[in-house]
Amino acid sequence: MTALNSEDSPVYIRLRQHIAEAVLRGEFAAGDQLPSVRALAAEHGANPLTVAKAYQRFQDDGYVEVRRGVGMFVLPGAAEKLRMTERAHFIANIWPKVRAQIDLLGLDPSELLEDMAL
Repeated sequence: MTALNSEDSPVYIRLRQHIAEAVLRGEFAAGDQLPSVRALAAEHGANPLTVAKAYQRFQDDGYVEVRRGVGMFVLPGAAEKLRMTERAHFIANIWPKVRAQIDLLGLDPSELLEDMAL
């Protein structure tokens, strides 16, 4: 995810990807509290409003819930739902570009898979 993300994408998109990767890696499981807006902003040197926008996207997409006065928590099933969404995005938007680059460079997909196994 991050490796394929453009460095010139908006900060809130990069923050969203960072959080998504953490959820997919299991760093935040269902019921876990996400870092506060201020804590995440300080960790990444971002504006708190930018972090709030990234978190709002997660809430809008149904991955987290806000408990007023307490914080933001990962919802049950969020990792599975996020994984399906990210897979669909990869297949529709990223893979065609990767495949075109493989073809352009004359790479053999089976050799690439063998190299990845090493």
